[in-house]
Amino acid sequence: MADVEATAAAKPNGKKETVEGFASESGDEEIGIVNKSQPLKQDLRNRHMQMIAIGGAIGAGLFVGSGSALSAGGPAALVIGYIIIGIMLLFTCQALAEMAVLFPVNGAFFTYVVRFVDPSWGFAIGWDYAISWLTVLPFELIAAGITIRFWREDINIGVWIAVFLVVLSIIQIFGVRGYGEVEFVLSMIKIIACTGFIILGIVINCGGVGNRGYLGAQYWHDPGAFRNGFNGFAGVFVVAAFSFAGTELVGLAAAESANPRKAIPMATKQVFWRIAFFYVVNLFILGLIVRSDDDRLLGASGANTKNSPFVIAIQDAGINVLPSIFNAVITIAVISVANSCTFGSTRTMQALAERGMGPAFLAYVDKQGRPLNCIAIQIAFGFLAFVAESADSSKVFGWLLALSGLSYFFVWGSICLTHIRFRYAWQAQGYTLEQIPYKPTFGVYGSYIGLALNIICLIATFYSALYPTPDATPSAEAFFQSYLAAPVVIALYLGWKLYSRDWRLYIPVEEMDLKSGARLHVPDPDEVIVEKTWGNLPLRIARGLF
Repeated sequence: MADVEATAAAKPNGKKETVEGFASESGDEEIGIVNKSQPLKQDLRNRHMQMIAIGGAIGAGLFVGSGSALSAGGPAALVIGYIIIGIMLLFTCQALAEMAVLFPVNGAFFTYVVRFVDPSWGFAIGWDYAISWLTVLPFELIAAGITIRFWREDINIGVWIAVFLVVLSIIQIFGVRGYGEVEFVLSMIKIIACTGFIILGIVINCGGVGNRGYLGAQYWHDPGAFRNGFNGFAGVFVVAAFSFAGTELVGLAAAESANPRKAIPMATKQVFWRIAFFYVVNLFILGLIVRSDDDRLLGASGANTKNSPFVIAIQDAGINVLPSIFNAVITIAVISVANSCTFGSTRTMQALAERGMGPAFLAYVDKQGRPLNCIAIQIAFGFLAFVAESADSSKVFGWLLALSGLSYFFVWGSICLTHIRFRYAWQAQGYTLEQIPYKPTFGVYGSYIGLALNIICLIATFYSALYPTPDATPSAEAFFQSYLAAPVVIALYLGWKLYSRDWRLYIPVEEMDLKSGARLHVPDPDEVIVEKTWGNLPLRIARGLF
């Protein structure tokens, strides 16, 4: 086995110190850093991380976009599609958590792809991820403005865009702590709303509210559990991917967590609850109380909250005040996602710049741990929201969002692939699993399943982009609005290959850097190691998820 002590001592100014069961092994700086900056401030607490994991990405994708998915695929396709994406995200987040606890370095999954797969692929994934968040921000600002029209249609949307943009800018003054506190409060509100809707949905379904009587599962029979065949089922994946976007932010926040060893595993376990409870249960009940052939669902996109299936369900039940309350929740959810945009894009751009994969000025971090130049770029993109006042706004943002919808499949698939490569190199270089502080319940096998599901989703999305409905004919414009991220990623990948002149497809195992920034686990000699058997498998799975 590799002698960890020897390798640490052999490095210039290398050091190895044990703190709370960790053996941290590092040199002066991580390999590949060319624009060294001030460190990011480690100011996120456990409660912040858990709320970011549970409710950080719950936004218009769930509350509004799920309506278009229900209309396209039917209630059964809606639930099954979200379950598939949810399982994929569960394995992906667990794989990311293992690497984030062991290597709580800046850039998270982008850095891991560069170190364990290929720098060119890391460059492509990193910039595609940053671009997706940059372009989502103006969309979310417009969405927040549109939600206000639920009450006031007489006020120009530009007024609300300006207000929300100022609020986001103020949050950035307080750095990562400001992001964490805002997400903590807003996520609590979203969790309460989701829980309340589940209870209300059960009451509506049982005939306790409204004049429709007992509904049961009649909408699964008429108009049916599935709509538009496989075309409708495939179309659910795109909406589901957009709804789950941001789940990986937990790993990105590792570098700014005060205690990543405890915070990240706890937050990762919350992902299971978010998938099972806040998505699957909510959408299952939604399919029981809203008809999938309701014409109002055809407008359920963006932040058109009047066409939100949640609001429609409440209105059809004859409840007068609650639609306004739930619309306020949607407004809060949209602002929360906009807040996540600034965090996801700025931290990724700063990490890219540190490695020389972006303009050097983006690597700057001030003494308060804020990547100010990156924040300025993100806020500047926010001004694109004022395009909403033009006649061509829908077409403009249709193309902007085309950059983000599919990119998450590339990101999540790359995380799973990176974990597979990391585990292979970890064993090949002589390390043991006991030195890894946190290990996923399903190990590397979960990453294989996650990678396979990502590939399947990419294929299904490709088919849906060509044939959104059974009688559709392929359209170049419709295809690229759904699949634009793919050629962008390929162009970024080939561009860095040409620039770097590194034509290798992947980094050889013996050249992988497994030392820089590593925080190895030091097993307690008195620790009782439970043998893994088929008999205790259910208990081990339960402990890994709860």
